[in-house]
Amino acid sequence: MSWNTLIYEKRGHAACITLNRPDKGNAVSIEMMKELARLYREVEEDDEVWTLIVTGAGQKALCTGADMAVFELTKKGEHITGIDMWGEPMLANRRQWEVPQEATPPYMEMTKPIICAVNGIACGAGLDLVSTADVAIAADHATFFDPHVSIGVVSGREMVRMARVLPLPVAMRMAVMGKHEQLSAQRAYEIGLITEVVPKDSLMDRAWELAEIINRNAPLAVRGTRMAIRKGLSLPIQEAELLAESYRVRCAQTDDGAEGPTAFIEKRDPVWKGR
Repeated sequence: MSWNTLIYEKRGHAACITLNRPDKGNAVSIEMMKELARLYREVEEDDEVWTLIVTGAGQKALCTGADMAVFELTKKGEHITGIDMWGEPMLANRRQWEVPQEATPPYMEMTKPIICAVNGIACGAGLDLVSTADVAIAADHATFFDPHVSIGVVSGREMVRMARVLPLPVAMRMAVMGKHEQLSAQRAYEIGLITEVVPKDSLMDRAWELAEIINRNAPLAVRGTRMAIRKGLSLPIQEAELLAESYRVRCAQTDDGAEGPTAFIEKRDPVWKGR
């Protein structure tokens, strides 16, 4: 399948989605939203893909948020209604009953780990790619901010998600300062928003390397661990531990669940099948 706003590449068991509107700061258009929704599903359903990388084209921006041209479709007469950005009748489908995701992977449903490689500016909806990634790294020139309140818009899911990743005072400061509070890559690393700062020319090499390292591990065990952590965050600790245990028991009954201990005993590298 060809993509108009994305670049899709696979290397072994790793894949990379690149937002490909560099002349627009990789801003999210309606077409990109629709293509991302389809491609995320394709990645999750592809048995050959074990780990996903998300990044932006060029070295200017990961994603600068929603394309402001999208707002033209939310006007009714002279008033901005703030309704469906896809230009569809209100409440016409299930998607409209959920929180708008724009560029966000379905990170609570996808089982496969997600690496975000921040290649420049990450702001607005671009922050979603960072806060919902399992591993986020950034080029040394990257910056992070949320401009919503500076353009008269409530920061909805973006800063709610950031407040789950960052200390509340840091997230709140970003939220209410708007475009006037911008974090450098080094500051983002210091507060735990990203896990590594990389020279910009080495960013993607490092992202692919991290994906390869993750893929040395048992893919089903990685997914079970990821889902236990993700879903467990919204549960009391005892229920979260029981959920994690249910994933552990199910993974133990797979071919890979048998291969791991066998390879350890035989002092050889395991051969993972993903089943």
